[in-house]
Amino acid sequence: MIFEQHYLDCLSQASYFIGDETTGRAVVVDPRRDIAPYLESATEHGMTIELVLETHFHADFLSGHLEMAAATGAAIAYGDKAHTEFDSRKLAHGERISLGEVELEIRHTPGHTPESISVVVYEKPGAEPHAVLTGDTMFIGDVGRPDLLSSKGVTADELAGQLYDSLHEQLLTLPDATKVYPAHGAGSSCGKNLSSDTWSTIGEQRASNYALAPMTKDEFVAVVTDGQTAPPAYFSYDAGLNRMLRPLLDESTPPTPMSLTGVLEAQADGAVVLDTRGPEDFATGHLIGSLNIGMAGRYAEFAGGVIQPEAPIVLVAEEGRELEAKNRLARIGFDNVLGALGDPVRTMADNPPVVRTSSRLDAAGLRNAIENVDDLQLVDVRQPGETEGGIIDGAIVVPLTKLNEQMDTLDPDRPTIVYCAGGFRSSIAASRLLASGFVDVSDLLGGYGAWTAALDTAS
Repeated sequence: MIFEQHYLDCLSQASYFIGDETTGRAVVVDPRRDIAPYLESATEHGMTIELVLETHFHADFLSGHLEMAAATGAAIAYGDKAHTEFDSRKLAHGERISLGEVELEIRHTPGHTPESISVVVYEKPGAEPHAVLTGDTMFIGDVGRPDLLSSKGVTADELAGQLYDSLHEQLLTLPDATKVYPAHGAGSSCGKNLSSDTWSTIGEQRASNYALAPMTKDEFVAVVTDGQTAPPAYFSYDAGLNRMLRPLLDESTPPTPMSLTGVLEAQADGAVVLDTRGPEDFATGHLIGSLNIGMAGRYAEFAGGVIQPEAPIVLVAEEGRELEAKNRLARIGFDNVLGALGDPVRTMADNPPVVRTSSRLDAAGLRNAIENVDDLQLVDVRQPGETEGGIIDGAIVVPLTKLNEQMDTLDPDRPTIVYCAGGFRSSIAASRLLASGFVDVSDLLGGYGAWTAALDTAS
């Protein structure tokens, strides 16, 4: 058996290539949209990808099932509770898929979503289970959040009850030695306590996963529905798009180079100018009205939190990274990229009337502002789990994932300082506020960590 985990750090997303060496037949489970790595695996091992398995309709990324089917002729399969606009095979609970010696068993495990399945992997018929691909039903250290479909008429409590049954009747009945391979790891918004480990075993999870500790179903429902972070705004968009026919990604063609005049005209017509350089480079000079979301972090996820789906986008990127910037947006279905600004560093230097710098304060500068600036508006854009450990006195908490919808709770005319944990998300938020007409916005270098360190030093 060939078994590969393909892990995408920037989305904390795991997908799988499974092949049978005796027959050369393979499947891919939960593929990302830029599918080149799976095609490379098939070529490397001399295998044919016959089937694309989806454990559920993903909300945090746009899956590559349509791209895989177009590239390989593979069929697309879901649990039989899933309904799609495109042709897909429906898999019954208990159904077995044979690749030759390797067999896959489908187990319906609703709870994160109604159509969720898990896939038990056997190296040969009659063997003990080698592994289980749990999708978003069970993570390492956590279980899938059951609240993402609340707006669709399915309550979090109802799904949490189904999740309890799925875990105890379908996954915890597997042998303790069975390896657990989930669809996400630490950093994902699909749970609240995910480990940085990318695999475990049923026995280890039975012993250490807080959600699998002995408890009643009612206690479980209360535990898993409490304290979930605010998901990025694009989640419902992607969950819907993953059911639909939609255009395929061309992952090899970079965005069209654009002149400064073309960029400014597009911006005037409503396009978002997305500057993908790091906060430090953005601060030294950027086009007025542009958003800063650096590619060093959770670039696509953050973009999906502050940019509306289907909005026209013009990219500003370091030379040679334009294609990467486009493809990473495509991973969440943000395809409307008009082009990329050519030679941004020189453009910024040669066109000062349309360029501004960012105001970034260190901890001492923030202390001075708190003591001397009248009517200061201090905004904390961290998630609730982060702010439980404390906030700066007087701060208004508006998680970055909720900034668009809660922006009207802030006063655009007051001097504003934004902070996060380390200074990355605050640059995103500050640029978003400035682009929306806020008059005076700065962000805190080093974030809350720098502030608390300065307090410790002073004491």
